[in-house]
Amino acid sequence: MRLTILGGGGFRVPLVYGALLRDHAPGRVTEVVLYDLDAARLHAIGRVLADRAYGIEDAPSVRTTTDLDEALRGTDFVFSAIRVGGLEGRAADERIALAEGVLGQETVGAGGIAYGLRTVPVAVEIARRVKALAPDAWVINFTNPAGLVTEAMAEHLGDRVVGICDSPVGLARRVARTLGVELATARLDYVGLNHLGWLHGLYEDGKNVLPRLFEQGDELLTSFEEGKLFGAEWLRSLGSVPNEYLHYYYFNREAVSAYQRAEQTRGAFLKDQQARFYATAEAVPDASVWAAWDRTRAERDATYMAANRNVSGAGARDDDDMESGGYENVALALMRAIARNEPATLILNVRNGTSLRALDERAVIEIPCRVDASGPRPLPVSQLTGHETGLVSAVKAVERCVLEAAATGSARAAVKAFALHPLIDSVQVARELLDGYRSAHPGLGYLRVD
Repeated sequence: MRLTILGGGGFRVPLVYGALLRDHAPGRVTEVVLYDLDAARLHAIGRVLADRAYGIEDAPSVRTTTDLDEALRGTDFVFSAIRVGGLEGRAADERIALAEGVLGQETVGAGGIAYGLRTVPVAVEIARRVKALAPDAWVINFTNPAGLVTEAMAEHLGDRVVGICDSPVGLARRVARTLGVELATARLDYVGLNHLGWLHGLYEDGKNVLPRLFEQGDELLTSFEEGKLFGAEWLRSLGSVPNEYLHYYYFNREAVSAYQRAEQTRGAFLKDQQARFYATAEAVPDASVWAAWDRTRAERDATYMAANRNVSGAGARDDDDMESGGYENVALALMRAIARNEPATLILNVRNGTSLRALDERAVIEIPCRVDASGPRPLPVSQLTGHETGLVSAVKAVERCVLEAAATGSARAAVKAFALHPLIDSVQVARELLDGYRSAHPGLGYLRVD
């Protein structure tokens, strides 16, 4: 079975390959094709994978290419993890937004909109090429903003594109561990959009045990990542556990202030960190390049959402909190379920259908699904609460404006996307944001004046 990884020179590709190396069952992935526009990064990651696979007899073969059609032709699965504009683009997104006093995070607020406007046209073209060259392939999308990009690709691929994220399973793992529940046998009631969801329930033997979390003392409630970020009082007020990215909404003023004071934004940090790795990887001996990559990966994980944790006084991340379950394991479980008919329950980004009354059928949402050879099927969940409905509906409206702008080149639709976002409080700021992003990103030149 062949897996094509788009963005194959990306820093986190070795995580996916490492998961494949742990799979020795019949019907496993035997060939990996790495596609990237940057041949030097492809070469570096290829060396990392070769080092990681050394001595493993049934390791999947790896080949690299800068030709998209060659990468897609005849493949069984496509894992899309592209970054249009690179980390330089992400750093610019953050900087331009912060200069206007609003959040520039990669998937939330102005930064997420700018990233979406750059990425959707490229993702749509990829979807068209997949449909033409590998019509039976399944596309697993991790490209951010994951929900928005999955919805754009679904217009061409239908239900054969599925978005994944490691945030929900990481949240569920931490809550289950805190409550002493075996996650593998529990039922999750989690719902929302990508990076905008809430855990409403954790069911053990048919009983929702999540309320126990709020009935205990603060020590238990603040013993895991989300409790430290949001605080016991706010979690009790919500009666649910929000995805960590909701910290940008609930504590927006504090988050913006922290990012404005920081020496570097997250994107700038990652840009410099990865530049150092790729610049020195060629000089690292073949037998040590995996270890060099892994040291860089550990630093990346430890500094994740550092500004938000500083705002809330959460301190450094615990080792247990960094054990997310990994998007690579979600991707592998999804492929196994479809290719080998090994049923699995996973939280995925799929079309809504009739799951949430607040959204239309075509809206991509993040929800638990049962997956087998026929693909994902959403499982029943509770409906969104009042304030959740407001946030989700507003952000979905923003996503639809991004899709309109990407499809038509309408600058008016792009301004509307910025102006309607709950974290942007002025139409004039929205106009200035678009002007700033168009100046910084040549790829946004397709947005014309209406």
